[in-house]
Amino acid sequence: MAEAGRPGHGSFDAHHPPAQELLDDCVHCGFCLPTCPTYALWGEEMDSPRGRIYLMQMAENGEIPLEGAFTTHMDRCLGCMACVTACPSGVQYDRLLEATRPQIERNVPRSRADRLFREAIFTLFPYRRRLRAASLGGALYQKLRPKKMDRLLARLPRRLERLVAMESLLPPVSVRDAFARTPARTPAVGPRRGRVGMLTGCVQDVFFHQVNLATTRVLAAEGYEVVAPREQGCCGALGLHAGREEESAERAKALIAVFEQADVDVIAVNVAGCGSSMKEYGELLADDDEASGVTGDGLSWSDRAARFSAKVRDVSEVLADALEDSRAPRHRVDATVVYHDACHLGHAQKIRSQPREVLRSIPGVELTELPEAEICCGSAGIYNMLQPEAAGDLGRRKAENIRGTGADLLVTANPGCLLQIRKYLTGELPMLHPVQLLDASIRGVRPPGM
Repeated sequence: MAEAGRPGHGSFDAHHPPAQELLDDCVHCGFCLPTCPTYALWGEEMDSPRGRIYLMQMAENGEIPLEGAFTTHMDRCLGCMACVTACPSGVQYDRLLEATRPQIERNVPRSRADRLFREAIFTLFPYRRRLRAASLGGALYQKLRPKKMDRLLARLPRRLERLVAMESLLPPVSVRDAFARTPARTPAVGPRRGRVGMLTGCVQDVFFHQVNLATTRVLAAEGYEVVAPREQGCCGALGLHAGREEESAERAKALIAVFEQADVDVIAVNVAGCGSSMKEYGELLADDDEASGVTGDGLSWSDRAARFSAKVRDVSEVLADALEDSRAPRHRVDATVVYHDACHLGHAQKIRSQPREVLRSIPGVELTELPEAEICCGSAGIYNMLQPEAAGDLGRRKAENIRGTGADLLVTANPGCLLQIRKYLTGELPMLHPVQLLDASIRGVRPPGM
């Protein structure tokens, strides 16, 4: 365990502590405060970005330990990066947080219950085979779930609130979809304009398999050959956002090696959180000078990671680039659509215009904007399971804003957001990934749920 007052980096250990020059960038102006979800909820300075940066500086100076209040306030951060968008000084809070969370994971002992809960999450979610096995139990549970279950869950003691949150976030389970496989290769329709690799994901491929199928169809319809290697595993995004740095680095290496062998021009990602992490592989493996791998060409992992990340693009980026020479005809979809910016797409990747351009290419679609669009819905990776009370407040806030738009349909580019928002808008309006709406338009069919 790190101790306060240790020479060099105070309470931090020597492995990539928050950089002093990044800490110094913050002038504590307060422009971040209105966009910070936890500050909006509680009005607590230490639960704002500038307050957390102040805590980081105190830990760097050895004035406070990492245990206790420091860890509590860092754990409460969603990592949504709305503050990065809002900051006029260009403070890189994302890099500061990503340096701080591994420090906590390495040096702060968690309670037994907290540790076991976190391990359960990371023993299940990054593994598709385990998720498929779990889907069988999930499907049976949903079929047999008694009507009075909500009342029973409401009576459980507060210490079990995380389990209650997990139960409430369980998506509608289709065993057929859970065990289906995304095609390893989908040929382009007409002349091929490029070869696109596709991340199939973990939760995405098992519980949102129809999104992957829609993605392959849309890309193929626009002239891309789509390659989805069967050997690919988890990209490491969940672990990286939770401070599990070493684990995430190993997953990154494995994924890089798989797509090197696939020999693709671009790697398309339809999950905002995954794409954000994959674009940061160059930073994650920046210090790894080991040269290895079948197609690594003698390059170090840091070089290979940088080369890989340069190819990663959100699927909306690929499709927006194709709009000038669009090959797939669109059929009308008469609907008022509200687009929810997933934080790791809008704030982390700075991708806002492309999804809207793609949606506006559908005849009949009328886009409406969401009030408080910069405020996170409360999903934030595994946040809604680890911090269910705060996530619930944010989920209800987002749901009210969506209701206020009067939209017929909600679209968002992240499975976590879909699960979180669905929890608070159950049955009120259809919710889709943008590619599902575009796929329906191209095929001339009714969008799912409408």
